[in-house]
Amino acid sequence: MVYTQLSFNFIFALLLCQHAFSMPLPFRLVADIVGIEERQSAIPDYAITYETHFPADLAAHLTHVTPEINFTTVADAPSPLTLDNLNNLNSLGGTNVYLTAKEGVNANPQPSWFNGVVPDSSGKTQGATSCAIIVADKGNGETDVFYFYFYAFDQGNKVLGIEFGDHIGDWEHNMIRFQNGVPQSVWYSQHSNGEAFTYNATQKVGVRPVTYVARGTHANYAIPGTHDHTIPGLNLPEGPLEDYTSQGALWDPTLNAYEFAYSVAANTFTPYTSSTPVNWLYFNGQWGDQQLPNSAQGQYEVFGEARYVGGPTGPDDKDLGRTEQRAPRPYVMDA
Repeated sequence: MVYTQLSFNFIFALLLCQHAFSMPLPFRLVADIVGIEERQSAIPDYAITYETHFPADLAAHLTHVTPEINFTTVADAPSPLTLDNLNNLNSLGGTNVYLTAKEGVNANPQPSWFNGVVPDSSGKTQGATSCAIIVADKGNGETDVFYFYFYAFDQGNKVLGIEFGDHIGDWEHNMIRFQNGVPQSVWYSQHSNGEAFTYNATQKVGVRPVTYVARGTHANYAIPGTHDHTIPGLNLPEGPLEDYTSQGALWDPTLNAYEFAYSVAANTFTPYTSSTPVNWLYFNGQWGDQQLPNSAQGQYEVFGEARYVGGPTGPDDKDLGRTEQRAPRPYVMDA
């Protein structure tokens, strides 16, 4: 396995599967440790040295979408839409706003921007910032560091050969809980739920926990293989609703990431670098299309599950102030 170890003693590795629609083989990522210049203040070393997945540039995504409410363009929306003015949509519809792909989520053939950016041999997504690192100080030495990953398109799972859950825009994340700078546990987001493991139980490259990213859906897992997620938070080796992960190409999200401190009490984000855009984090609408009606081309619904579903909300809606690691029960990963 290829990985990079720089001046710090800690390494955090990510392993991902590639998009089924973008590359013929799976890919694997590894997070690296990099120096960041011109910071107003210093992001904690451990926020860079421990982290975690096929990614798209956040700013570029906004050039491919139109804000809509009920399939109608939002009047007086900022133009062009940027990371600096995205939050202005909150006063024009807020949570009812959907960032709708200009070609449509059901475009056939799919536009190339759905595919995101392939990491190069160094693990960097050249020209694409797809990760936000958010440091939340909870007090008493406890700090949660979130690593959010953005994808332009989510390809859903297949059940009995029928595909469900495709959508524009996809946010997934890992969270590492530190106590006095020492990692204690790792959260892996999976669809609307996820799993938490003790730091000691996770697979590692050096001391960096490893994340395996599912093909198409981008759900994060602690081990490779098949993961049935029919029951949220419970992974079985097989079942009707399966994610697939494997070793693949490496991606280091920290090489191109936006970094923020988060105040739980004030619900505010402060960039560590003055040039980092921050207003987009306050956008409370959806990062993809509204669920298409069943009359739309390619859309279908079976037992209440649709092929094309609505896009997700952003990082601010992911319970950044959580006190527990959100796992519904203790998990123990095989050594």
